[in-house]
Amino acid sequence: MRVLGIDPGLQTTGFGVVDVEGPHLHYVASGTIKTRDAAQGDLPARLKIIFEGVREVVNRYQPNVASVEIVFVNVNPQSTLLLGQARGAALAGLVSCDLPVNEYTALQMKKAITGHGLARKEQIQEMVARLLKLPGLPSKDAADALGLAICHAHAGASFAALTRAGGQLNRRTHGHYKGGRTY
Repeated sequence: MRVLGIDPGLQTTGFGVVDVEGPHLHYVASGTIKTRDAAQGDLPARLKIIFEGVREVVNRYQPNVASVEIVFVNVNPQSTLLLGQARGAALAGLVSCDLPVNEYTALQMKKAITGHGLARKEQIQEMVARLLKLPGLPSKDAADALGLAICHAHAGASFAALTRAGGQLNRRTHGHYKGGRTY
């Protein structure tokens, strides 16, 4: 299984690709999609760069599944809205390529990678480098994206085992918007 992790951001969106063979993880690629070439106030142009960049990554690396970070609410509502739009552009890019998408919070990813949910960016970088046996540290955005891919590699195997065992994972019915995702 090949997993693509996406850490959405309006200026920098991180991506990381990991191959999963049983319990073994293999680094494939990582990097960032930067929107700095678009004018600072040109939100549609930035969203287009994210959308097209995600599609290019999917086409180049052919993942089987994607893992995306769920946006949390910041103190600044405007920042949250902008980040949500960047995330939406990334999600649209993924689903336009018919890729199944799984979502994890930053807390879930940090716990999966470091063992605690309050890990700093530097700790994520160090652990991702160790888990994937990288020669150096990935950038912070790429490390978060690789962390999301690793998180799904571990969680996805557990979910698949539950399904094979006859267990059914039911979505929560509260907090839905027209049957959509829960928050």
